[in-house]
Amino acid sequence: MLLRKIILLFSVIFITSTFAQRKKTDTIYVYEKVIVYDTIYLEKAIKLKPANLKFSSLEIEEEEIKEINLNIDKEELEEQIKKLRTKNFQYGIQAGIGLKKVSWAENLSEKNQQFGQNFGIWISKSIIDPNFSLMLSANVHHWNSTFDLDTNKEETYLEGFYFSEDDQPLLFQRFNNKHFEYVLQLKAIYEWKNLRPFVGFLANKNNYKMQFLVPENNVLNKLDDFKSNQINFGFSLGLQYRIFSRFLIDVEYQHFKIKNLL
Repeated sequence: MLLRKIILLFSVIFITSTFAQRKKTDTIYVYEKVIVYDTIYLEKAIKLKPANLKFSSLEIEEEEIKEINLNIDKEELEEQIKKLRTKNFQYGIQAGIGLKKVSWAENLSEKNQQFGQNFGIWISKSIIDPNFSLMLSANVHHWNSTFDLDTNKEETYLEGFYFSEDDQPLLFQRFNNKHFEYVLQLKAIYEWKNLRPFVGFLANKNNYKMQFLVPENNVLNKLDDFKSNQINFGFSLGLQYRIFSRFLIDVEYQHFKIKNLL
């Protein structure tokens, strides 16, 4: 009886120890350690020993400054420009259009005004006063035709016989009043603000051409051209207006007295 109890007791102890030694499955966690390295700067004030440098003390010196007035008086500026002009010659070119009326052509054509163009050069200089100047100019005018007289086509006012200076007979044939005119002029100009009234003295030469039959072997059978060669004198009046410092427009009246056409 006692033996059975002992055997039963050992059996219980053996079974208990066997269950106690069984391994149990469990969750395993793996950790990874990450290390981040960075640079850390430390600022530290450093004491420096000052060198033996000497700086002069800053001083502001007062200077007399002349004020520049941006709104310069235009009249004053023009006066200064005029004074500069008196020291030098001024020169330039000019071009224009015009109308010419001659009294001797009134009986030859209903159109007694010729239209023309002109081109010229000039030079001027102020004298005595900056506002007063003299201008010398030379111009070439080209005047268009208003009539064409031809005795071979119709009877004309100029038809007939004429005589040369050496008493040679001439028979009129043809005359066209298209011509060139050469003018040399001296103007006296006074400038007031932008206005420049002037008066001038001038000399001109009209290059008219007529055709005549001249004698050859005592027979009038040769055509010859006769050109005007006389110089005429006259005067001019006009007004110039200064648009810009170097650009002018003008209106001018010229009057000549012609003694003879040829």
